[in-house]
Order: sequence, then C-alpha cells, then structure tokens
Amino acid sequence: MKERMPNPGLDQRVLSHAQLEKLEVEEAGERPKWDNKAQYMLTCVGFCVGLGNVWRFPYLCQSHGGAFMIPFLILLVLEGIPLLHLEFAIGQRLRRGSIGVWSSINPYMLGSYCSPTHYTITLLLGCCGSHAGSVCLQFLINLQQCHQQTIPTPSELLLHHAVYVTSTLPYVVLTIFLIRGLTLKGSISGIKFLFTPDLDELSNPATWLDAGAQVFYSFSLAFGGLISFSSYNSVHNNCEQDAVIISIINAFTSIFAATVIYTIIGFRATQRYDDCLAGNILTLINTFDLPEKSIDDSNYASSLSHLNSTYPAIISNLQLKTCNLNTFLTEGVEGTGLAFIVFTEAITKMPLAPLWSVLFFIMLFCLGLSSMFGNIEGVLVPLQDLKIFPKSWSKEAISGVTCLVCCFIGLIFVQGSGNYWLALFDSFAGSIPLLITGFCEMVGVVYVYGIDRFNEDLKFMIGHKPNIFWQSTWRVISPLIMLVIFLFYFATTISKELFYISWDPESVTFPTLKQKPYPVWIYIIIFLLAGVPSLAVPGAAVFRAIWKRYFKTLNKKNRIQKKTVSAEARKNFLRAGGGRNLGRTKTHIYGD
Repeated sequence: MKERMPNPGLDQRVLSHAQLEKLEVEEAGERPKWDNKAQYMLTCVGFCVGLGNVWRFPYLCQSHGGAFMIPFLILLVLEGIPLLHLEFAIGQRLRRGSIGVWSSINPYMLGSYCSPTHYTITLLLGCCGSHAGSVCLQFLINLQQCHQQTIPTPSELLLHHAVYVTSTLPYVVLTIFLIRGLTLKGSISGIKFLFTPDLDELSNPATWLDAGAQVFYSFSLAFGGLISFSSYNSVHNNCEQDAVIISIINAFTSIFAATVIYTIIGFRATQRYDDCLAGNILTLINTFDLPEKSIDDSNYASSLSHLNSTYPAIISNLQLKTCNLNTFLTEGVEGTGLAFIVFTEAITKMPLAPLWSVLFFIMLFCLGLSSMFGNIEGVLVPLQDLKIFPKSWSKEAISGVTCLVCCFIGLIFVQGSGNYWLALFDSFAGSIPLLITGFCEMVGVVYVYGIDRFNEDLKFMIGHKPNIFWQSTWRVISPLIMLVIFLFYFATTISKELFYISWDPESVTFPTLKQKPYPVWIYIIIFLLAGVPSLAVPGAAVFRAIWKRYFKTLNKKNRIQKKTVSAEARKNFLRAGGGRNLGRTKTHIYGD
C-alpha cells in the first residue's frame, strides 16, 4: 500500500533522476555552487548556531532546571535531526528555494512558506500595518507567477569568506571564557546546578514545548534558509551525513555555551552569597559588639542559631537577609537579560573587565551576523516573488532597502519597553508557528510527495535508502511528537492567564523580578504573532481551493454568457435582414 495522498501533476512538476543529472551538467558553469564543502558546512553551522544557543538555551535551563537537558536531547534526536535531514534532502533533490520546493510538491502547500519566522513577522507587521491581510492575500494570488529561482547566490549572501570568521570566532571566545571561568570562585557550583535535574519539571507540558521550540530555534528549522542553502549542493552530496554532523555540532554548542555561561553564573551567585553573608556577619558583630572575625563563613550558621536562641527579639528586629546559594543560582532574568545583564554584571567583577567585555560582545555580534545571512534571505525571497521592487533594481539594492527597513522596525526593541516586546516575540512567534510549519513540512514530504518516492530520491542521491530510524521518525514519531506538544500546549495555555516578568522599582523586593499579567489588548498581538502564521498553511490551501473553484465557476458562467450573447446577436442580425445579404454573399462566393 502506497502511503501517499492523491497529488495530480507531480511528475510534471518534479524532474526525473535522469533529467536532474543532465540539468546539473548543463548548469555546471551557470548555476552558482558552494566553493567547497567546508564553506557550506560553516554556513549551515553559522545559520543554525546563533544567539539562541548562548542566551536562550541557558535561560531555559535556568527556568526549567537541569531537567531541561533531558527533553531537549530527546526531541533533538526524534524531532530535530529527522527534520533537518528532510529539509537538506528535499532542497538538494528539487534544487529550489522554499517557495519552489513547496509549489513543486503541491501548490496547496504554499502556505508552508507564508508562515513567517520570528524576523519575517517583524518585517510584515512594520511594513504592512493594518494592510497586512491584503498583502498576504496578494502574496497567495501571485504565488503561481513567482520565479522558481530567486535565491541570492552563496557568494553574494556570505560576502565571500566572511563565514570563516563569523562561524568560528564564537567557539574561540567561548573556549577562552570557559578557561577563565573555571578559575573563578563558585564556577563549579554553577556547573553542578546546570547538570542537576529537577525531575518534577518533566511532567510540565511547558517544559516539553520550550524544548521543542528550542530545537526548532537552534536548528533554524522551518525558516526556509536551510532548504535554500542545500539547493546549491551537488545532487549526489551526502545530505544525511551533513544533517548528523551539524546536529552534533549544534547540540555540543548549546551544552558548551550553557556550561560557559553557568561558570560565570556560579561565580556571580557565589559573589552575591558571600556579600550577603558578609553583610549579615557585620550586622551581628556591630549589634552584639562582638570581637572582629569572631564570626566567619564557617561558623555563621551556628553563631546565628546560638544568638537567635539567646536574643530572639533582637535577631528578629535586625531583618537579616536570607543567604542561599541555590536561590542566587536560580534568580535570573528573562530572555536576553541573561546575556546582557547577568553575564555583563559578572564580567565587571572580573580582572581586566574591558577585555572580557569586548570579547563577549564581538562573539554576540558574530553569532547574530552569521544567523542573519539565512534570516534575511527568508525575507528577501517572498519580497522578490511579490515583485514589489522594480525590475531595474539590483539584488544589492533590494537587500539594502530590506535591511534598512528591518533596522527601522527593530527600533521597537530598543525602546524602554523593548525587552518586553522581545520576550513576547520570542515566546509566541518562535514556538508554535515553527512547530506547526515543521509538522506541515514533514507531512507534506512523507504523505503528499510520497515517502516511497522520497526514499528512491535519497537512494539516487546518497547511494542507499534511509534506515529504520529515519523511516520511523519521518512517518510517525516526529509528526506525532509535534502534534502532541501542540495539543498539550494549547490545552494548558488557553485556560490560564499569561504573565510576563518585569522590573518594578516600587516593589519592596526590587531589584528582584516580579510577575505581572499581560494587558487585555496584548492578546491581539499574540494572535497576530502566533495565530496568523499558524493558520497560514491551512488558510492558504482553503483560499486556493475557493479561489480556483470561484474562477472555474466564473469562467463557466462567462462562456455560457458569451454563447448566449452570440446567439442573441445572431438572431438580431438575421431579423435585420443580414441573413439574406449573407446568403447572397455565400452564393456569390461559391458561384465563383
């Protein structure tokens, strides 16, 4: 039994293996390719490994405890690696970008690309405003007329050899920070906290959703860039090996970066713990007029217990601070605050602080730049397909205008409320829409394109069919995991009030963070960020079906109307005596 839905016209939309090899030979000097395998791998690593590995992953480990490692690694193997391999393989097989791939598989799947990524949503909201719906409508109407090859060339995209620096420098800086961090007091406490699991978190659906979203976010899955990158490979490139290698590098980078971050967090927490103890000890010595150094870190607990039993009223009035190392380790900030507040605060207390600050922010710049190569491409391709810009504009001009517009829109994130907006985008635009788009991608390839056809394609490209691991994850396990995570998230989120973390200077616990409920109007923004892109795939399919049926009915009515008008005109013509003249003309002609 073939596991494939009806898909008429697929053979006409997809080249055969023989045609593909012939096309590769014919395009050898025309279609751009990667200079070498290292450039391609570094580009994919730079695109996949980004800021999310440095600040998002450690923050999730902090908020969900060390147990977050367990669902992350499970979903990385059962969800991330299979989808990464699928995107590499389908892009390499069809040799097209995202729009070309999904239009070739089935025109009804074009919504898979209309589902925006984190950055694309920002662009659409800023550019379209209240007219976003009409622009998306125009996008759906014009998709059949879009160019099949509108992807920037690799050399243009990567500024030649910039990828060699932007992809490797962060690892050098992280290694330097790890060596320095391990020499700091309290670094081991931070590492122990990172790898000590809180097993109660495994029963929390939000933990699994965050793990699934982090897999998509860290691999840049469902963004469209990886499909475009792989389309420039040779048709016989080993995409399976590439997917495994990049997955291992990505997972290693996340854990490695988290380890580096937690050496610094451990140092910061130990500093705060020591300052807390020193303040309490000084208060006790001054209050009870004790000899200097009579109380130190080693006997603080016993001395406090003795004084509390002897002078309970005095001790209660002192309002001593609660000093707990685990509390300081778990106290963090949301999102980017982990990198820009916690980490930088710790750096200021390190020797040669300016040097470490420069290295740290150079690393963040390189991580962001290497990721933006693919993210900007995800914005440029639909804009070029929409034919918004004049044909006379060069790709460089279009890229410059797009980046400038993105820069202006990004100013919302540098306002006083910018960090809250960033947390909102990160929580909703970068989670559920990616899960749904990834689910549609996998279902589209396995059940619309056909798993049997896909297996034969892989055998043609890499020399063997996928093994049982790939077969089981593509067919059942990965789609089922994504569906279950989505349903659990929807069931738990829809029934509870949403909160955000904020700084409240008027709070008695300031600078400790405080949870506040979102205002009612923010739910409209959440729907635009998460709901609209999630509905893009089914919405595009339904729209196309209605549009096609409407035009079919309209064309049929027009044909009937034309026939009716022609018949009426003929009758009127005959009534006016045109028939006699026509008859004489015919007689004259045939008489000749």
